[in-house]
This record gives sequence, C-alpha cells and structure tokens, in this order.
Amino acid sequence: MADSKPAAYTAPAAPALVASITDHVQPNAKLIALLSLGHFVVDLNQGSLPALLPLLKSAHQLSYASAATIVLAANVASSLVQPLFGYFADQTARRWMLPASVFLTGAGFALMGLAPGYGALLALVAVMGLGVAAYHPEAYKTATNVAGDRKATALSFFSLGGNVGVALGPPVITALVAGLGLAGSLGMLAPTLVAAALLLAVLPSLSHPAPRAVAAAAARGVNMPRAMGLLILVVTIRSWASLGFTTFVPFYYIDVLGADPRLVGPLLFVFLGAGALGTVVAGPFADRWGARAFMQWVLLASLPFGVLFLMVKGVLAFVMLGLFGAILTSSFSVSIVLGQAYLPRNAGTASGLIVGFAIGAGGVGVTALGWVADRYGLPAALWISALTPLAAFVATRFLPAPSVPEAR
Repeated sequence: MADSKPAAYTAPAAPALVASITDHVQPNAKLIALLSLGHFVVDLNQGSLPALLPLLKSAHQLSYASAATIVLAANVASSLVQPLFGYFADQTARRWMLPASVFLTGAGFALMGLAPGYGALLALVAVMGLGVAAYHPEAYKTATNVAGDRKATALSFFSLGGNVGVALGPPVITALVAGLGLAGSLGMLAPTLVAAALLLAVLPSLSHPAPRAVAAAAARGVNMPRAMGLLILVVTIRSWASLGFTTFVPFYYIDVLGADPRLVGPLLFVFLGAGALGTVVAGPFADRWGARAFMQWVLLASLPFGVLFLMVKGVLAFVMLGLFGAILTSSFSVSIVLGQAYLPRNAGTASGLIVGFAIGAGGVGVTALGWVADRYGLPAALWISALTPLAAFVATRFLPAPSVPEAR
C-alpha cells in the first residue's frame, strides 16, 4: 500500500456496489500470517517482562511501587505514544517500521538482564516500548486492509500471534533465566532476529494497494470522536484489570502464598494463554452479534471468575484464572474493530488509540495498585483488579452505534 492517506471525498458509494464488493472480499491469509508472526515476536518480548519483574526487583532491591513503575514506563513507551505512530500510518505507509520495530523491541528486552542499575533498566524498558509502539498501528492497519469483510474474525487471528507471544513470554524467559541467570534474557534475540529478517525480506509484498472495499467503507463513514473517547475509557478500565493480574498475581503467589518462583511462568501462561484462545473464539461471535454488543456483555461475564480466583485454591484457582483471562481478553481484537468503526477514516490512529493509549493508560492504574499493595497488601490490589470489569461494563452501556453498519 503505497499511500494510506484517508479519503478526502465524501460522496457515498452506491449501496449495492459496496455490498457486492464487501461480500466477496476474502482475507489474505499469507499476509495476515506474516504480520501475525511479527506480532508474536514483539509481544513475546513484551509479555516476558512480568515474569522477569520479580527477579529484577530482587536484583535491584526495588519496592513494589518501583517495580510497578517499570510496568508504567513500559506502558507509557509502548502504548501512550502509539497514537502518534498511528497518525503517521494514516498519512503514508512506512512498512520499513515493521522489521525495524521488531528488532528494537527484542534488543531492548534482551539487554535488561545486563542493566547495571535502575536508571539503565528504565531506559531499556523505554527502548523496548518504542519498538512495540511502532509495530502495532502499522501492522494493524495493514492487517485490516487485507482482512476482507469478516474483520473481527481476521483480526482475531492476527491478534492471536500477539496473544500467544504474550502467553509464551513468561515460560520462555523463566526457562532462560533458570538456566543462565538474568543474562538469559539475551536468548530472546534469536526469535527477534529471525522475524525481523523475514519481514525485511518481504517488504515489497506488503506494499500492495488497499482493496476497494476498504476505501469504500472509509468514504461513506463518519468519524465519531466522542464515541471513540468513551471506548478508550472502556479499554483503559479493562486494562487495569488485566495488567493488575499479570503484574501482581506472581507476587501474590511468591510473597503471600510462599510458592516456588518457578510457578510464575505457568501461572502467567494460564492467564495469558487462555486469553489468546478467547481472542480467536470471540471473532466469529463478534462478527455475528456485532462488536458493540459483544463488548458490552463479555466484560460482565468475566467478573465472577476473577472473584472466584481469589476465593478458591489449588487446581480450581488455575481454572478460574484461565477462565477470567479468556473472557476478559476476548474483547481485545473486537475493541479494535469497534474503534476503527468509530474512526473509519483514520484506521491507523484508531488502532494506536486502542492498542496504545487506552491500554497504556492502564499502566497508571497498575502504579496506583502498587501503592495499594505496599500499604494494604497484595490481596487488596488483586480484589480491586478482579472487580474492575464491572465498571467497564457500566461504561459500555453508553457506547453508540457506529456510523457505518458493522460487518457480520
């Protein structure tokens, strides 16, 4: 796609023509798979941070608040600046950012185990975060352009790469540092270099023009900034719950329950792996019911499982943790589809606002939860996280219908 500037004309396309086009546009599976591979590696590195955090806390003698600040730094760098990269993606295609951002993400994370101090650690977190921020808007817009008329389904498979990466990150980094110590983080360079090289080799094939259906949808759509603002609030609240669990469940098991630190990897894999499966399952349902309706009820459905996780023990706790992760995270790609429906003329910006700003703002909530954990204990921070989806559900009740009917 040589030029991805938003359409400047406003005349609506003939409805019959638009229907004819969109009914026959199929996803480009090969391109989605390639973009999903890059998504996998980027989020493999990013997803490894929660599992590395307890070791970094011990090595640098950090408080819970300082450890939570690392999460905040990662989210500010990786998420809050994503709308800027999304704006660039809407102005013109910069496909070279795809392999470059994969490399930047992996290099930043790989060197964290060698960081000499807290300041250097925060700097490397920022480097990793900027790589994450650069990849997502460009990749999501490209994936949307080749997703055909079943956007929720196609984007759910693209998102699967990232969610699987996030899920595998903890057990992979746990295995590396168990054998090599903190320097084992350098092992993450291997998948990083492979994915960056593959994306670099196929850059020309990523520059095809967008299908006519995408241009037609943008032409007849009207941006709804107020609705987008409310959706950002919903996703921010959801991210408080998700980040609260990924950040503090490991500490809860190690510091409160006295579990073996090697349990951290499997714990996070259960939560994040179930989330990856939930994302894929959600796509067809969201295409059938509509993204807005799906968003509304899935958040409420997740609530009892987060609460039950804190009330039960043993294997049943793992089951509740997995169900909470699957249902809560299933709205991830659906929220991006809805965001692009609210900003149909600025798909890159919409992706950056949802994947970036809204989720990154959740890092602010995690920092506040770190303050709660330091003063009132880890269980208090987790109870707040478990009950947070209720607030997100209430906010979804005010989401309006998009100006462009949602594809089903």
